[in-house]
Order: sequence, then C-alpha cells, then structure tokens
Amino acid sequence: MKNLRVGLALSGGGARGFAHVGVLKALRENNIPIDIIAGTSAGSFAGGAFAAGLEPDEIIAVGNKIRWSDIAGFSYSRRGILSNIPLGEFVRSNFPVNRIEDLRIRFAACACDLETGQEIVFRDSGDLPTAIRASCAIPGIFVPVDLDGKQLIDGGVITPMPGKITRELGADFMIAVDLISCGSTYWGRPTNLLGTFFQSAMMLLRAASKFQHFHADVVLEPQLSHIRPDEIDKRDEMVEIGYRTTLDKIETIKTLLVAAQDNGR
Repeated sequence: MKNLRVGLALSGGGARGFAHVGVLKALRENNIPIDIIAGTSAGSFAGGAFAAGLEPDEIIAVGNKIRWSDIAGFSYSRRGILSNIPLGEFVRSNFPVNRIEDLRIRFAACACDLETGQEIVFRDSGDLPTAIRASCAIPGIFVPVDLDGKQLIDGGVITPMPGKITRELGADFMIAVDLISCGSTYWGRPTNLLGTFFQSAMMLLRAASKFQHFHADVVLEPQLSHIRPDEIDKRDEMVEIGYRTTLDKIETIKTLLVAAQDNGR
C-alpha cells in the first residue's frame, strides 16, 4: 500500500463533526493510511486538526475544551448574528501548525463565495484558522469571512461532501464520511414554518451530499439523526458512533484497499 494514496472526505454537520474524530481513531488503530483529507465545515475542523499533527485522542482532548463561547462571539454586523472570529483564535491556540503548507497531510477546506456562489477551496498554502473559519461560517448565523475582497460562507452550501475535491487532491482510494445523509429525526414531524423550512433545507443538503458518494470507494454514514447539530454536550456519544461505524466496515476497507493496490491504481 506504499504507493496508494488514501483520501478522506469529511462532510459538514455542525457539532456532529465529533463523529469524524471517532472515524479517525478507528482508522488509525487499524493502520489505515491517510494521505489526503478534504473537509467541509465541521469536517474542515476535524480534518485540519489531524492534518496539523494531532492524534485522534488529542483531538478529543481539544474538543472537550470547546464551549460555544470559544468558537462564537456576538456580532454587531447586520450580516450575521454571531462572529466566528473566536473559532479562528481557538484553532490558532490549539493546533500545532497554522499554515496549510506546513501540514503533515495534504489538506483542503471548502468554502463558498457568497456573491458568486463559487466554490472556494483552501489548499496547498494559506492560513489554516482562516480556512476553517470560512468553511464553518454558517450563513445567517455567522458573519461571512472577508478575504481578498470576497465574502466567504460555509462550504456546505454547495459542497456538503467534498468527494470530488478529495479526488482532485490525488486520492487513489477514497473513504467518505457523511454526517448529513442520516437525516434529522430530533425535530419530529414539522408543525410550523421554521420546522418546515429546516427539514426542506436538510433534504437539499442530503441530496447534494449523497450525490458525491459515487466518488468514494467506501462511504461511512454514522447514524446521528437523533442529535442536533448544536449538541456539543453529546460529543462522547458522537465520537463513539463514528468509531463503531468505522469498525463495522473496517474489514471491507482493508479488503478493498488490498484489491486497489493489486489493481495498480
């Protein structure tokens, strides 16, 4: 498997992103190499932490320190309720590397240009905290991140699952982790305008995320539908679900990796 470049595509999902850490932990324990990571929103945080050199248990320790006040502050802007400047400061303080070009693993974070709708991919070089901030700037909640004359928002708007980008970075074998496709049951049946809007928006995200599955050799779909994207306090449960989901498919992953190597990808 020396010459086979294994890529990991990590979807968005808000606080559900803790499940990504469980996936990383299971892959690491089973000696599955990870050469490339692309992440959107929460996936950019988990993937960026790993690419920066933090081991899964260290990411869990960093995650255990997170409170909403650590990643969001009040905004005086009319463009969003909150600012995620604190998120950038948190990354800068807790990740061992802050420049994308210095990461130990090739990495990309996906954002979106609010004005043009263009996909913006941070890769190869640049400031990692800024890239993660932009990828996590949920429109309407967080103020867009201003960079080079652009207003950047959460990449999940157009790229909830960065499968295509992972391939473009050079992945020969790809594992996709989709935290969106499981749906959302915590709302129950919509009974008001907000619920109807939210469920409809989630349907669009699920469809866009599943569309990227065809890029992957293996798709992992942790079942998190009962957990809201803001329930940080359920981090341990989410890590465990991601871990168990990966272990359930670990033999399939190993078999397909060997087959891909034998086929000379």
